[in-house]
Order: sequence, then C-alpha cells, then structure tokens
Amino acid sequence: MSQEKWGIRLIRIASVFGLIGAVLGSHMAGAGSYAFRPIHAHILLVGWLSLFAWGAFYRIFDVRAKKLVTFHGWTAVIGSVGLTLGMWFQFIQPFGVNKTFSLIFYIIGGSILLISFALFIFVTFLIERKG
Repeated sequence: MSQEKWGIRLIRIASVFGLIGAVLGSHMAGAGSYAFRPIHAHILLVGWLSLFAWGAFYRIFDVRAKKLVTFHGWTAVIGSVGLTLGMWFQFIQPFGVNKTFSLIFYIIGGSILLISFALFIFVTFLIERKG
C-alpha cells in the first residue's frame, strides 16, 4: 500500500478517535464523573493527535522505505486501538472482563504502540531529499 493511502487512512482513523474522545469528554462533563479521564486523554493524544500527525507526515514527505511505512501504519493502528481498549478493559472493567486478560491486552497494545513510535523515528530519517 502506498504511503499516500497510509496518510489518508491514518488521518481518517484519527478523526474517529477524535470524535470518540470528544463524545467521551462530553459524557464526563455531563455526568459529573471523571472515571474515563485517563482513557479520554489517551484516545485524544494517541488516537487523535499521533495518528493525525503521522498521517500528515506521510502526505507531506516521500519516504524511501515503503515497507517500513506499511509496518509503521499497522503498528500505529493496532497499538492505538489496543492501548485505548486495554485501558478501558483495565480501568472500567466492562462486561466483567477478566482482570488478567485486560492487563495483558493493555500491555500488548501499549507495547505495539511503543514499537510504532520507535519505527516512526527511523521513518523520519528515510525521507527523499527535494531538489
């Protein structure tokens, strides 16, 4: 998949995270309960801000390592979803989710996201030079 497609894909997924984060913030304000505060913050910072920034980067710069772009894109999406869902499972424990399962889900999601951040560092050094 081309990096242009990854750029728009990340921006679209970021917009979904942005809406979820805004709705969650609105819910917390209306309910007067801040139980979702850490989840809300990570949805907006990781899901909205990071995915959007990475998507914009891919729309602006040409990266030489196309397979690395694809690998980074998948780790970004899986890690962002995994971390935020894992936080929800761990802190809110919906549906009576097993605590061990929720902790492992949370750790794996966060670890994949860390890999994504590390990969992005490498991606920034592999851009095509203009002119």
